[in-house]
Amino acid sequence: MPKRIAVERHEWPALVVSFSYFFLVLAAYYMVRPVRDQLSAAVGSTALPMFYLVTFVVTLSLTPLFGALASRFPRRQFVPAVYLFFLACLLGFIPLFEMQDQIGAKLLGTIFFVWVSVFNLFVVAVFWSFIADIFDPQQARRLFPVIAVGGALGAIAGPLVTKGLVYEVGVSGLLVLSASLLGLCIACIFSLSAWARRNPVASEPDRDARIIGGSMIGGVVQTLRSPFLRRVALLLLLGDAVGTVIYAMLSDYSNATFTTREERIAFASNVDLYANVLQIALQVTLTRELLMRFGPSAAIIVDGLIKAVMLVGLIVFGAGWIVVVAVITRASAYGVFKPGADSLYTMVDAETRYKAKNFIDTAVWRFGDLVVTSGFNLLRAVGVTLPGFALLTVAAALTSAWQGWRVAQSDELTGKPDEKAAA
Repeated sequence: MPKRIAVERHEWPALVVSFSYFFLVLAAYYMVRPVRDQLSAAVGSTALPMFYLVTFVVTLSLTPLFGALASRFPRRQFVPAVYLFFLACLLGFIPLFEMQDQIGAKLLGTIFFVWVSVFNLFVVAVFWSFIADIFDPQQARRLFPVIAVGGALGAIAGPLVTKGLVYEVGVSGLLVLSASLLGLCIACIFSLSAWARRNPVASEPDRDARIIGGSMIGGVVQTLRSPFLRRVALLLLLGDAVGTVIYAMLSDYSNATFTTREERIAFASNVDLYANVLQIALQVTLTRELLMRFGPSAAIIVDGLIKAVMLVGLIVFGAGWIVVVAVITRASAYGVFKPGADSLYTMVDAETRYKAKNFIDTAVWRFGDLVVTSGFNLLRAVGVTLPGFALLTVAAALTSAWQGWRVAQSDELTGKPDEKAAA
């Protein structure tokens, strides 16, 4: 087998299923994401703080529930349970959309915006926690970029299906298709669990059957106590600051440019499509080499530099450049940053891998959305314009690159004693 492929024979089944699993996860999400995004475009960025406030509250409420599942049940039980819950919710929305006239489009749309935002965070966070639990750190460097390509392909398939079928089957039909894909995700989880029992991680051979235990809010406590996790949370908040400001400006652009719901859905689908095609290109040409040669920090640093350069272009070329910025920075966030950041979790214990990671990737992220969108509206109210927002986000992107280097050098990953923690 050519060395450049760097996949051992026994790893192929798990790689193929993981690739398919991530394809299904993101295809399911991207089938319904344009429906959510057209709502934010319809009302403009001024309404985003309220949307994200409700999303944050719901996410925070679900965090102890997830922690309780992870504490009391083995991996092979609680991971499928999460997907089954969201599958049932998708089907539950179908009669609500059929009664849209009675419920009201604005109320139903707001509820759906919040739910899709929570759905995205949990199913993707649980995916990466599960995959990080299947493979060891050396395998993660080789295989995670390949697995991430599966997600990017799913993120291309989802918008294409939405564009092609939204006029034919409507929102209800898209929900049925999305739920069906989540059902296939559950089958992938059982398949990977069976592979993991046959090929256990050497350092912990009973991962599939072990019960993590601990507190239902263990992830919150760990994040507050651990210097490594606090740095990861800060890293995520910096990336979120960049992405959320860009999302707000893109929403305003869509609001000012398009007049109908269908036009806004088509525009959002196109942005997703182009970003995800570019994401694949970055993963196969850049990310895998960075991870294999230099480790996670290199991918995180490069992502920060890409974002900074694109945001400088926003100052030079003006408001229309926001579409290009959105496509390239989103592709980098999920094609370069995400595989690098998630590979860090292969080097920590199970409670950190599931509880702390889930808390950071959901509640902390949505808290960042709330703070950033509120700050965005406040700064705009006092006269900050596009160049000012661009400079602020350039600073956040460069700080993210520096923080990425610090996270990878953390004492908790290198094995050095942490003097501050000991004190």
